[in-house]
Amino acid sequence: MDYEEWKRTGGNKPAEVLDFRSVIIEVRQGVGGDEAKIWADDLMRMYSRFAEIRNWKIEVLDDGVIKIKGEGVFDQLKFETGVHRVQRVPATEKAGRIHTSTASVVVLPEVPETAVEIKDGDLEWQFTTGGGPGGQNVNKVATAVRLTHKPTGIVTTARQERSQEQNRKIALSLLRSQLWEINEEKNKAQVTGYRDQIGRSMRSEKIRTYNYPQNRVTDHRINKSWHKLDMIMNGALQDLLPELRQLLQSGNSM
Repeated sequence: MDYEEWKRTGGNKPAEVLDFRSVIIEVRQGVGGDEAKIWADDLMRMYSRFAEIRNWKIEVLDDGVIKIKGEGVFDQLKFETGVHRVQRVPATEKAGRIHTSTASVVVLPEVPETAVEIKDGDLEWQFTTGGGPGGQNVNKVATAVRLTHKPTGIVTTARQERSQEQNRKIALSLLRSQLWEINEEKNKAQVTGYRDQIGRSMRSEKIRTYNYPQNRVTDHRINKSWHKLDMIMNGALQDLLPELRQLLQSGNSM
């Protein structure tokens, strides 16, 4: 069932049956200084490689933000929201000490314009010169966009595209997805079982640890570990994600 069909039925189907065909993934560094930034980049590469393996389309929306489009993409990645912790010896660590760093991951469906009502008067737009690809144009013209939703305080940015209009559309799409998420959390009756494991409340929860010395990934929500960490970080999520999804959607943990 896609989103428009869900709306036609009155929005009374569980969210897990929805087939959003695009998701927005945002990865931000947490504690750990420079190593945390490296870790956030590693996670983004992991999701990008997984998408490439699945032949999904990847689009860079902003620093640390990508859109992945493909059949079943939301169903596959919807449980990745949360804090991902890494334990490893950084390349810059001369004494060989293990460091712990974190990064936060947010996965949101890209929702259509009809899904959320956004009033023009609630928006505050700011435009600056960009720094993304596109040559001298982005450095001379105010193509970068910063959008603030005044009622909620949510801020989205976009600067990757060459034109201001394209970046405006991206920023608005990012905002729409976040507002959709808020609306869904206010209406659990329409999305039974969805908010228990996904949502804004999950963003600060430590969901997974990647232990490099022990070559192990542990998901704390289901108390299960997988080995072959190097393969997982290279996008081999085909075993981890289905098992995680099955256990979380059934409400079971090990």
